[in-house]
Amino acid sequence: MPPHRSAIASHATTSLAARYQHTRAQSMHLVAGLQAEDCQVQSMPDASPLKWHLAHTSWFFEAFVLGARAEHVPLRPGWSFLFNSYYQAVGPMHARAARGLLTRPTLADVFAYRAAIDERVAHAIERGVDEQLAAVIGLGIQHEQQHQELMLTDILHAFSLNPLEPMFRAHVQSLSRAAELPLAFIPELEGIVEIGAPEYGFTFDNEHPRHRSLLHPHALANRPVNNHEFREFVRAGGYRDASPWLSDGWATAQREGWQRPLYWSEDLETSFTLCGRIPIEPLAPVCHVSFFEADAYARWAGKRLPTEMEWEARAVHSDHRGNFVDSGALNPLPPRSDDGAQQMFGDVWEWTSSPYIAYPGFAPLAGALGEYNGKFMCGQWVLRGGSCATPANHIRASYRNFFPPAARWQFSGFRLATS
Repeated sequence: MPPHRSAIASHATTSLAARYQHTRAQSMHLVAGLQAEDCQVQSMPDASPLKWHLAHTSWFFEAFVLGARAEHVPLRPGWSFLFNSYYQAVGPMHARAARGLLTRPTLADVFAYRAAIDERVAHAIERGVDEQLAAVIGLGIQHEQQHQELMLTDILHAFSLNPLEPMFRAHVQSLSRAAELPLAFIPELEGIVEIGAPEYGFTFDNEHPRHRSLLHPHALANRPVNNHEFREFVRAGGYRDASPWLSDGWATAQREGWQRPLYWSEDLETSFTLCGRIPIEPLAPVCHVSFFEADAYARWAGKRLPTEMEWEARAVHSDHRGNFVDSGALNPLPPRSDDGAQQMFGDVWEWTSSPYIAYPGFAPLAGALGEYNGKFMCGQWVLRGGSCATPANHIRASYRNFFPPAARWQFSGFRLATS
């Protein structure tokens, strides 16, 4: 955190308040039209009820912003145990896999809690905050945006298990897109490059420190692998042949009965989406595949996945516009153009071949917030670029997302690389 403790300027206070209010309103917009039953369900241990997300993001601001003042009295005694996610330094917590059993507090109770937190945080900002507290509020805003994406992925998974296949939002006509873009490989930079976040703007601690990395000769695909291409892998027996799979990946696929990407129909013609069941768009990036599936496809195709350093070195020179949640499409779309590397941002998170580990010289934030990223640097893989469920102003070239290699319920795809 910045060491300087003086109050931030009035224009910065106004901007911070506006960003806070907008982000909090976006979370409420996501549950508009849903019923309390929709917000209660937990479809698997890796997902959480929407009600829990709404409460947890509010608890974050209470614990780390309002709780920074010694005179603060908890608004709802006992709720910290219910809505603390994994901050051991803050105190004990309810079991993650049992969040769906929390019928109380009710959704109305959670809405009231959010409103009370918003009133107090707005008052705190109005009174004036120093740079350190402003940084924590900024972190809380980014944290809530992460949970907004999780809310979409979690309700999609829950709705997919309902035989009625309920629709989260009506289907939006896809934006104007280019015709089929043949797969091509673009030679990229080699030699020593700077990787990691620059020292300005908001960034997470795991994006630091900026450091040098050596890139060997390589080329990246001009776009992610699309549905048509992955469907050929399925039809060619990709899920029946162990040879292109990592050992853990093959064991997982056999144990879980994987035969195709998550949400695809057995005939490979339709996919269940936030907009209901729709025909699979052949030219859109394949989505909801694990690292294991992405890696198996790459080996089957005679290629590989890019490292996160290779991906970032290209992304800093790419168009940062993309199909994010702001577009309203809520699904990956075909490429917009045929010029250079396409869809580096938005549409699907792209698996890389890089394990999620610390950069050289990494130092987590002080105190409980140091648990935000650093303690997960084991057994996870890095994804880059954001998705159709990510807020556009949340992403950047240095952003490091991470999930276990078997995770499929996120909007995850991949692009190929070659050495």
